Amino acid sequence: MAPNLSLFSVNAILILATDDSSRVLTKYYDAPHPPTGNPSTYPGQIAYKTVKDQKAFEKGLLEKTAKQTSDIILYDNRICVFKTEGDLMLYVVGGAEENEILLYHVILALRDSLNILLKNSVDKRTVIENYDLVSLAVDELVDDGIILEIDPVVIASRVSRPPAQDMTSMQGIDLSERGLMNAWDFGKAKLAERLRQGL
Repeated sequence: MAPNLSLFSVNAILILATDDSSRVLTKYYDAPHPPTGNPSTYPGQIAYKTVKDQKAFEKGLLEKTAKQTSDIILYDNRICVFKTEGDLMLYVVGGAEENEILLYHVILALRDSLNILLKNSVDKRTVIENYDLVSLAVDELVDDGIILEIDPVVIASRVSRPPAQDMTSMQGIDLSERGLMNAWDFGKAKLAERLRQGL
């Protein structure tokens, strides 16, 4: 019998610190549309509903992957793909029936987009200082367990901050009463000119 096909393929994305086993960023996803039969046995159903269960899973996963030489393991009946970046471990967790190559591309996209956004300085301190960018990058990569994008350049371009010169160009705008009246008069004159051209 063929397995239930679904776009839902990622159970969790985890960024954990290797020095003190602390969580830096964790996102667990539940299958948005489990099958109508027996949803409790659905393989996409995440078993880690409470923070206590999640931390126990993360601690065991970190201990298991600390001595591994490969990037893909089977842990707690889940495929876990991981990469080490500085003092961090990046994980993408999927169901046991999931495609390892697809999950591996997700972890590569996460790693590469973080390297682009954080200028090749991916460590615990930098990730915490730029938590907003990292969280947005994860959201651009995966939404509710569904992979949206795996091109790191596209992810980084959607997430990156606006250039500083755009902010300085706003400083020359006069927002006083006189400045707003000048803008109103200018707009009124341009509208009258366009109306005259149209008639």
